[in-house]
Amino acid sequence: MSLQQAVILAGGQGTRLRERLGDRPKPLIDVAGVPLLERQISLLKRYGYQHILILVNYKAEQIRQFCQNHNNWGLHIECIDDGEPSGTAGAVLNILDKLHTDFLVVYGDTMLEVDLARFAATHAAHPQSAGTIFLHPNDHPHDSDLVELDSNNFVTAFHPYPHPADTYLPNLVNAALYILRREALNPWRTKQPQGVFDFGKHLFPKMVAARQKLYGYNSFEYIKDCGTPARLDKITFDFQSGKIERMSLKHKQPTIFIDRDGTLNHEVGHLNNPDKLELFEGVAEAIRKLNQANYRTCLITNQPVIARGECTLAELKNIHNKLETLLGQKGAFLDRIYFCPHHPDKGFAGEVAALKINCQCRKPAIGMIQQAKQELNANLPNSWLIGDTTTDLETAHRAGIRSILVQTGHAGRDGKYQRPPTFTAPTFPQAVNFILNNTPPTPK
Repeated sequence: MSLQQAVILAGGQGTRLRERLGDRPKPLIDVAGVPLLERQISLLKRYGYQHILILVNYKAEQIRQFCQNHNNWGLHIECIDDGEPSGTAGAVLNILDKLHTDFLVVYGDTMLEVDLARFAATHAAHPQSAGTIFLHPNDHPHDSDLVELDSNNFVTAFHPYPHPADTYLPNLVNAALYILRREALNPWRTKQPQGVFDFGKHLFPKMVAARQKLYGYNSFEYIKDCGTPARLDKITFDFQSGKIERMSLKHKQPTIFIDRDGTLNHEVGHLNNPDKLELFEGVAEAIRKLNQANYRTCLITNQPVIARGECTLAELKNIHNKLETLLGQKGAFLDRIYFCPHHPDKGFAGEVAALKINCQCRKPAIGMIQQAKQELNANLPNSWLIGDTTTDLETAHRAGIRSILVQTGHAGRDGKYQRPPTFTAPTFPQAVNFILNNTPPTPK
């Protein structure tokens, strides 16, 4: 799918940025020498967008003049005053007659470097959805609005902050970038209430409750809002240091593949409920170091408890939600969690017959690693696998990546394969320190 129309929501005042903005509207905030709005339009133009609607309000004339001074960058740009503030969804619903069948929505205070063609292709591959929303994990899920997906990546729930203390939630945050279908929004024109009506807080939850499908697109690509001086400074630093460019999907990503049981958490046999999950000391801090060093982090774990009928998919999801919650409390996150639910041997009471197969994802097969290569553009020669079993070591060998055997969990004593590790380390945090101190994560 080749989208050509984008809507930029640019009506905000930028009150918290007033000291940096002076008399300018928020979309004209300077990011490393270039106004944010110009950076957004340049990205849209690069991906073939020809029609851009900029919804303006505060200091609208400055934005119009700014576009005119740049001859609209050779695009068809229309600035529309959205009048009395009506929220992000309300503003878009008010101009629905001007919109194409499918269109992109960009928030005017976000700095982003996203493969918009890939995003649009994913949207096109799910014609039954009302829209596709860009999601990503972050390092502060405890104070973020979180999104829950089903096994097919369709949204099942939105969880606004604050979250209940006794609930484990996935670390997937609405990043405020959407591709929407006009027809799916049409029924909501007459249903929107007076006042502010936002996408994330109001419209999207109502759409899910009305059984409209929203597809969740999970990506590590760079997208952050510039809403405060501290955030603006962080984005400027990320741009100048090259971090934003390195996080582009056009670059191969150095990736750390991580076993779960015995590596991140205590080995307890067949872990089948969240109460049994206990992280080793220092694990969250170590993963945070990997996040900060621009490594992608992927959990890859065999979970035969599903095939054996000892744990349901919903229970496994809650286990991983607890894992993400514990990591998030320390400012860490996983880019992906991959698991194999299969088991080749039959004969267990209560087993799930359909999952009793020889598959391509159960380690030492490399299906999960290949999935990461496709989804994350993982750079396998510049990646590592950290685990506690010879199965992990054999998996790394078959995938052509380096391995570190930790001396926790099985500590390599499972004896299934005669495969030596590339290196050994006493614990997962020490393995991470070795990687960071000896192999700078430079994508090639």
